[in-house]
Amino acid sequence: MPRNKRESFIYSVIMCFTMVLWMSMYNVTLHMGHLSLETIREGWIGFPFAFVYAFLFDWFIVSGPAKGIAFRYFVSPESSTLRKVITISCCMVVPMVFVMSLYGGLEACVKSGAWSQLLIIWLTNIPKNIIMALPFQLIVAGPLVRRVFRTAFPEGTVLQEPVM
Repeated sequence: MPRNKRESFIYSVIMCFTMVLWMSMYNVTLHMGHLSLETIREGWIGFPFAFVYAFLFDWFIVSGPAKGIAFRYFVSPESSTLRKVITISCCMVVPMVFVMSLYGGLEACVKSGAWSQLLIIWLTNIPKNIIMALPFQLIVAGPLVRRVFRTAFPEGTVLQEPVM
């Protein structure tokens, strides 16, 4: 787990990249009805905007309240690391699914022009995305990103304040 703001920033970039890329491919595959090179191309083309949108929401809006809820209701600083990781991950994924499902609905409406369908697209995207995002975060992305992060940045190598 990140130990300071700089580590949190780097960790968030890596996690957002992983989750948004996977979920972009998943959603484009659902929309197109099959996985192909065209699906991958479409997912990759939409990825940069989705990544920026997700990162901004994650960093500035979702992260603080999600961690606050996790530590207020579900875990304490003395809880095991695994329990804290799972709890914070769940508290982050759920609101991010709502936010990113809205993004997907907006993207679909921009492409189709069917703005009257935005609410129904958003609401139908939420359960489709939660059943993929939560297990992927807990089983694949979380452990993978934590391992990559700590391999690239061993504990104590990312300082809070620059040394002068």
